[in-house]
Amino acid sequence: MTVTAKGEGSGAVLEVEDLNVEFPTEDGIVRAVRGAGYRLERGESLGIVGESGSGKSVTALAVMGLLPATARVRGSVRFDGGELLGLSDARLSEVRGSGIAMIFQDPMTSLNPVYTVGYQIAETLRRHHPGLKARAARDRAVDLLGRVGIPGPERRVDTYPHELSGGMRQRVVIAIAMANDPEVIIADEPTTALDVTVQAQILDALEAARAETGAALVLITHDLGVVAGHTDRVAVMYAGRIVETGSVGDIFYTPRMPYTLGLLGSMPRLDREEERLIPISGSPPSLLNLPPGCPFAPRCPLRREVCDRVEPPLRPSDHAHHLSACHFAGELVDARAEDLFAVAGADSELLARFADTAPGSDTEEDSA
Repeated sequence: MTVTAKGEGSGAVLEVEDLNVEFPTEDGIVRAVRGAGYRLERGESLGIVGESGSGKSVTALAVMGLLPATARVRGSVRFDGGELLGLSDARLSEVRGSGIAMIFQDPMTSLNPVYTVGYQIAETLRRHHPGLKARAARDRAVDLLGRVGIPGPERRVDTYPHELSGGMRQRVVIAIAMANDPEVIIADEPTTALDVTVQAQILDALEAARAETGAALVLITHDLGVVAGHTDRVAVMYAGRIVETGSVGDIFYTPRMPYTLGLLGSMPRLDREEERLIPISGSPPSLLNLPPGCPFAPRCPLRREVCDRVEPPLRPSDHAHHLSACHFAGELVDARAEDLFAVAGADSELLARFADTAPGSDTEEDSA
């Protein structure tokens, strides 16, 4: 899925390290992102998945410098080797659009209802190319609309957002994102609220945008099925931090975090007949005054005493590039979702093995 990058050479185009985002509230501090980090190579695609409230979108907004002024942001965000955190809005505006472009979840919040879609694409072009003539900008807008699959772009360029369907509006947003040939495209739930057919078309348009620009991609979604066919690597987020990361094969075939197994079990599969979906019981924790230990412990069938005391670090599982945050990652070899989560009539040897282990027994992680 990696595409040819437009930049010279290889290496990281975007590096996020130890990113922390906090929001002060009347009830206390909400730790929305806790030590998140990833490295995005040129032309690479990274999927970030997790339930609502896991910190996926906040991480992206922190990268773009679009968080409210009350947010407390610490860590490092480097684009092409230059630090973005701490830059003025004017400096960040030079990066947004031309260096890093973002596709938001709802296109109606991204498009101005009082301007035609062609004007808005042209505005993006002329913002970064002040010398571009109006006619040339319009011609480029028509070309971009055609490239993202909008029929009759010469006519559609003069339409207003409300005159287009949701899928067509999202294509316009993709056209705006690719207008200035960015090096990174961040797509935040770009197919939410779209039916399956339109979702596939939007993902195809996004791939066309990457092929056109050579951009690396960060695809944020709650749908593991989306990342399976459109990303090279996956990062799973829970309670504000990354709890597992690896290649698509690592995550889908050798998961080493119970939460990842739960997400896979709740995903419909077309290759298995009459398979029941396996839900994860409970809800994600509040990020206000998180208790010690593993945040997933209250929902985890493998919960042990050490899980309530020590939050497991993100560390290598099968190899150096497959990391997971679970005290018992080694016990999850060949495990399936039905082995962990309650399924009527299921006989889980894995759960039985853990049930037979004394709760107070020492583990290697106790001393970690």
